[in-house]
Amino acid sequence: MTVTIDENSGFCFGVTTAIETAERELKKGSLYCLGDIVHNGQEVERLDKLGLETIDYDDLRTLRNARVLLRAHGEPPSTYHIAKQNGIEIIDASCPVVLHLQKRIRDTYQSLHGKNTGAQIVIFGKKGHAEVIGLEGQTNNTAIVIESINDLDKLDFSKPIYLFSQTTKSVEEFEAIVEEIKRRKAKGESLFEYHNTICRNVANRVKRLQEFASSNDVVIFVGGQKSSNAKVLYHHCLEVNSCTLFVSSEADITQDILERCHRVERVGICGATSTPKWLMENVKKHIENYGI
Repeated sequence: MTVTIDENSGFCFGVTTAIETAERELKKGSLYCLGDIVHNGQEVERLDKLGLETIDYDDLRTLRNARVLLRAHGEPPSTYHIAKQNGIEIIDASCPVVLHLQKRIRDTYQSLHGKNTGAQIVIFGKKGHAEVIGLEGQTNNTAIVIESINDLDKLDFSKPIYLFSQTTKSVEEFEAIVEEIKRRKAKGESLFEYHNTICRNVANRVKRLQEFASSNDVVIFVGGQKSSNAKVLYHHCLEVNSCTLFVSSEADITQDILERCHRVERVGICGATSTPKWLMENVKKHIENYGI
């Protein structure tokens, strides 16, 4: 049996930058983070031990004269407003890709504001997800969030539609939504403008990840239970390898999983953009050490 870790898995650029920023700023003194810095409990716990204290929006409103890190997901304008009022120093680790998307949505909203066209700014994303909250904030929370093609009944197809996507969503799902909106639009009587704003880092991972998954007998996908990206990528692995198993850490590896791994020749370990490499290494060691 050989156990291999997918070299393309692990933190994306945005998450890597946010964590490096947190580690650097912690050396200067007390530091808070607004929400979990990454959707991975083990990495959050590691940084907590280094002194990074996770807070929520209620905490932010009562905090005064402190330093607060904004994670890669990005924040709505209201967060910056609260920070300014409360004398909070913002350490902004928002992903550049997310910031660019926020600007595009904000510019669209401002260009439509007051025109009374009934235009709808639509975001394909997970309602309540940190990134989506930040995107909604660019439209004064007037954007319509759709989680799947089944939510399209929320839209008025007789009015203009401007479609964007959360950066970590599935390209295939986005394209299917685009085609369905085109189908429902009555003879092109109203405008439909769409922007594939899915992060290229995420989009390009799918093909490489599926190649990796199909080249192994058993695949152990390591991801956080809160991570939308983990769920998406896990299902892409499952599409090409039915022997793909989801775990959050080595603690989730049961006796049955260990025995299944040791009955085959090739075991592959991969993960989401929020999965730290050290966690995948721990899973690899746990599997390799079974029976020793």
